[in-house]
Amino acid sequence: MTFMFLNSFCFLSFCLREYGAIDDVDIDLHVDVSFLDEEIALAWDVIRREPVIVRLHCSLTQYLNGPVPTVDVFQVSTKERFGLGHQLKKYTVEYAEQRIPVLNEYCVVCDEPHVFQNGPMLRPTVCERELCVFAFQTLGVMNEAADEIATGAQVVDLLVSMCRSALESPRKVVIFEPYPSVVDPNDPQTLAFNPRKKDYDRVMKALDSIASIREMTQAPYLEIKKQMDKHDPLAHPLLQWVISSNRSHIVKLPVTRQLKFMHTPHQFLLLSSPPAKESNFRAAKNLFGSTFAFHGSHIENWHSILRNGLVVASNTRLQLHGAIYGSGIYVSPMSSISFGYSGEKAWHLIPLFFLTSDIKSIPRLCWQQPQFLQSRNLKCIALCEVITSPDLDKHGDIWVVPNTDHVCTRFFFVYEDGQVGDTNINTQDNSIYREILRVIGNQTATG
Repeated sequence: MTFMFLNSFCFLSFCLREYGAIDDVDIDLHVDVSFLDEEIALAWDVIRREPVIVRLHCSLTQYLNGPVPTVDVFQVSTKERFGLGHQLKKYTVEYAEQRIPVLNEYCVVCDEPHVFQNGPMLRPTVCERELCVFAFQTLGVMNEAADEIATGAQVVDLLVSMCRSALESPRKVVIFEPYPSVVDPNDPQTLAFNPRKKDYDRVMKALDSIASIREMTQAPYLEIKKQMDKHDPLAHPLLQWVISSNRSHIVKLPVTRQLKFMHTPHQFLLLSSPPAKESNFRAAKNLFGSTFAFHGSHIENWHSILRNGLVVASNTRLQLHGAIYGSGIYVSPMSSISFGYSGEKAWHLIPLFFLTSDIKSIPRLCWQQPQFLQSRNLKCIALCEVITSPDLDKHGDIWVVPNTDHVCTRFFFVYEDGQVGDTNINTQDNSIYREILRVIGNQTATG
């Protein structure tokens, strides 16, 4: 299996070679070095007409407990005397170690740094440059790097609901952020949805077209896409954007990992902090310890939160409630307080989607009758881990966290019409605290 792409310096190809019954596999990166001057190649003892091969050798089945993968760098004709091999091998490993923790900070297409309003998030994504959006959405360039979200049916329902709620809000100019970047299927050189030319009514029309197909029964992906395109050519591209623009990791929790005292089957793991923030969080946790607290916010705000993170809204245009206790992220150990901030109104959702990926990582949809989140009165609250440092400002059951690096989302809970959450949950209760740690997988308390 071979994959190829062209960058500004050289032609690269990937080759995957398996050894049949032997439990080994080689992943080769072929680097074309013909761009070197002849004199330089001679001085370095490099053969310009042969690629330099960077080979990762690993086990097929023992990737968790087996031997550590090895890296070799060589040219076939001079494999035993390729003097640059050791240097390039060391550089390859060092570069990977330096770059992997910050992959989320760069566009998956152009590899230029993102310009984030509130700092980086967890999942890699494409930037808003029109050429990158075109390459990502139309050509499928690198979208497997950003589109492999664990997007189950309920998560898709949730993402679309959040999008619609934000778009319907009187505050949409503030909270419907980011605005979609979607290539026009009829004119691939332009953006049908452009953050610089916002048309909220047109986005809503496309969302309505998605919802209007709810009466369809199960059908193959191509038939469903065909029907969506028939209703509105921007419906399916918008759905793809809603899924791929989510920069948080949100997945439905199995029953065995749910918190029973939350009294809802709609429980999700929610991680949004990038590696650098998690690293800083762990360092602070080792110093000061941590505990858990709820954060409640209206469902219309979560479209932005999943893409921009929890931010300090106090004294900004994002502020919806008062900031009587000062600037910071407001959390509470009491579920009753956070439920009060979760809002009363939510919007009707579309049917279920089950997603896999084809060769271009385009979501495949298998239709089912609506089963989840059909209520018009949804409430959402998150359970966060909070650093118990001296700057955690406690005012009874209302806590203010001035440092955004000291709050990390862990769980997300959704309540439908008719479902009632337990308003008496206190995360500081020993039994509640131990159950949270059990579900997370920790063995001992640190707070």
